Amino acid sequence: MKRDHFQFLPLSPGDEGSRQHLSPLAALGWQPFFSQQTDIDELAEMPPVRVVEVHRNALHVLGEDIDETIPPLPDVTVGDWLLLNREHSKFSRVLERKSLIKRRAAGTDRQEQLIGANIDTAFIVTSCNQDFNVARLERYVVLAFEADITPVIVLTKTDLTSAHQPYVDKAGTISDRIAIVALDARGDEPGTKLVSWCKPGATVAFLGSSGVGKSTLANALLDTRSIATQSIREDDAKGRHTTTRRQLYPMRNGGLVLDTPGMRELQLTDAASGIEDVFSDIRDLSTQCRFNDCRHETEPGCAVLEAVENSEIDPARIDRWRKLMAEEAFNSASLAERRAKDKAFGKMVRKITQHKSKRR
Repeated sequence: MKRDHFQFLPLSPGDEGSRQHLSPLAALGWQPFFSQQTDIDELAEMPPVRVVEVHRNALHVLGEDIDETIPPLPDVTVGDWLLLNREHSKFSRVLERKSLIKRRAAGTDRQEQLIGANIDTAFIVTSCNQDFNVARLERYVVLAFEADITPVIVLTKTDLTSAHQPYVDKAGTISDRIAIVALDARGDEPGTKLVSWCKPGATVAFLGSSGVGKSTLANALLDTRSIATQSIREDDAKGRHTTTRRQLYPMRNGGLVLDTPGMRELQLTDAASGIEDVFSDIRDLSTQCRFNDCRHETEPGCAVLEAVENSEIDPARIDRWRKLMAEEAFNSASLAERRAKDKAFGKMVRKITQHKSKRR
């Protein structure tokens, strides 16, 4: 049967209402952003597939009548779209990403870790208990803003506290551009309070520490218990690692859910604009400083320091901003240095290879 590749191309104006149901690709998150990167001829040769699971030595991809496991490709992560070369998968083309969440990997080798690609909404999950930490939430929101992903802070375990409003109020100080939802992850609330972000064809991700209820929330949206869950340690409210890999799960309404392992260490890199967006109050005030290169430390005429003195900005928020700016600058410089060294090493290897070829 000849495949109709026209269904993979962008809708024409007025055609949006002509489809009563999502196509298999649309249910996987296929959007005009991706179809505009290809054409009918290329699609006829290389069908689009989405990476729904990453194993150590393989990628699980889904597409129109395609459910395959292929060898890993460099710098490909869960959520990526590929144009699949059925005969030689290593020559498959990775489409430009609509969004990408990444962090500096743990350790000293200055590597980046890709967390997920082409995500529309990030549910940043924390609990109304000892796990709640404004500084950690700010980091997650920075990641989302940097990737142009809609962040939503989800406060769980409201059933275990008599007053969750103080947690809502503290979360609200992070940014006025984010929604905050408080709920009991084990009840019916996830399906009603999060549904507006879980539209057909949309991809949502749950981010946060272990034990805050990410997998429980994912199961609620999936209407299943296929994702394992564990309780927290009662002595310190810290969670146990349950999810061990990143995987996309299909929702019944045609959207997808990305469940991720808990991340306590979240080192930022290449996230300057995300930091600026989260701390937009400091950015706006800095334009009123006497000196253009004001560091907001001891300089006279500093509008930021004046706001601190007038209790308009919490001094702790200024300290967190300074820490994130310094961390981001260091990590970005370290990664840039590594990329330069890797590029130089690659050139050296190619020259040696070419020289050996000429000698032969």
